[in-house]
This record gives sequence, structure tokens and C-alpha cells, in this order.
Amino acid sequence: MKKYLAEAIGTCVLVVLGCGTAMLVGCDAANGGGYILTALAFGLSIVAMAYSIGNISGCHINPAVSLGVLLSGGMEMMEFVYYVVAQCVGALAGAIILAVTFGLGGVEDKTGLAGFGTNGLAGVGGSAIAGLLVEIVLTFIFVTNILGVTSKKAAHGSFGGLVIGLTLTGVHILGIGLTGTSVNPARSLGPAIVAAISGNAAPLASLWVFIVGPLVGAALAAVVYNMLEN
Repeated sequence: MKKYLAEAIGTCVLVVLGCGTAMLVGCDAANGGGYILTALAFGLSIVAMAYSIGNISGCHINPAVSLGVLLSGGMEMMEFVYYVVAQCVGALAGAIILAVTFGLGGVEDKTGLAGFGTNGLAGVGGSAIAGLLVEIVLTFIFVTNILGVTSKKAAHGSFGGLVIGLTLTGVHILGIGLTGTSVNPARSLGPAIVAAISGNAAPLASLWVFIVGPLVGAALAAVVYNMLEN
């Protein structure tokens, strides 16, 4: 149970720091600083959690990462299921924390009315196909990096968490303006549910893109990396 609790806590922290920063500073294209701050918040949260819970659960805090590990032979199916459940619970908890904090504090959510840092397709002209492509490619890059860094053949030593965090920062710098960058179904699901409860059901319409895209990207990453490594 400890590793599932660790995954829930880690995903909660990711949502609070990443989505919370987006809500606070906004991600308007006219203000590039918001992009960078949000990208750094997501990346640094991964770094923090990697060195906090990495030795307990591996710090997946992302169903796409867990799928990549599963397809690479690093975990069993039931363990994968429990990881995903824990991650989704953690993401939902993180979004609830943000809702309560911003609501009680009267702080403006600069990602929109009850936006909660949700993902969307506005940056790709509302095209679900374009959004899928963005999420598949970015997740492929991210999960391939993780599989490489965590491979027994890797020689990154204690810097693995930093490398993974910087990679997540990089994919956010490109993806924020396109889809808000998911690469993580749980991170998209939690805020979308809380946004809907708060009266903004719009994110639910495109939520499937941010579930399917990352999972497809992760599966492709596992297949390609396994082929290259073996």
C-alpha cells in the first residue's frame, strides 16, 4: 500500500504545483513568462517527487509512464491498475485543493472561469486530430526519456530525476500553447472533473484526447525503446 499512497501523493503534488502555477500566472501567448513558469513548475515538481518517493514507488505519478513500464516488463498488470487508480485519486485531490484554496482566498484563476489548469484544443484550432498528434509525440519523447534514464544500462547516477524533470519542462514549453500539455491522463482527469463540478463542463468534451493521446504515445515509446535496447 505504501507505493500506491506514494503515487497518490506525488500526483497530487504535481497537480497542485503545475496546475496551480498555471492558474496563478496564466498561460496567455502574449505573456511568455507564464509559459516558462508553468513549464518549470511541472518539471520541478517531478524533480522534487523523484527524490522524495522515487525509492518507494518509482515516482511514475502518471498512467502513461506506468503503461510504458508495464509494456517494458517492469510491473505486473494488477500493479499497473492500482498505480493508475492511485494516480487518478491523487490528481483529483490536487484539483480539489486548488479549488478550495483559490475559492476561499478569492484568487483569480487566470486559466479561465473554473479552468483549473485543464487541457484544451484552442491552441490547435479545436482540432482533436492535431491535439492527439501533439500529445502522442510529446508523451513519446517524455516516456522514452524515462525508460532510458531508468534502464539498468543507464549511467546517470543520482541525476536521473533531474534529467526527467528537465525533459518534462521541455515538452511543456512547446505543448502549453498547443494543448496545455497533458502527457499525463491523471493530470488531465482530476482538474477536468473539478472544473465540471464547479460549473465548467467544457474540458470534459475533449478529455478523451488527453487520455488516449498520452497512452498511445507511451505505448509507442515502450515498443520503440524495447526494440532499440534489445
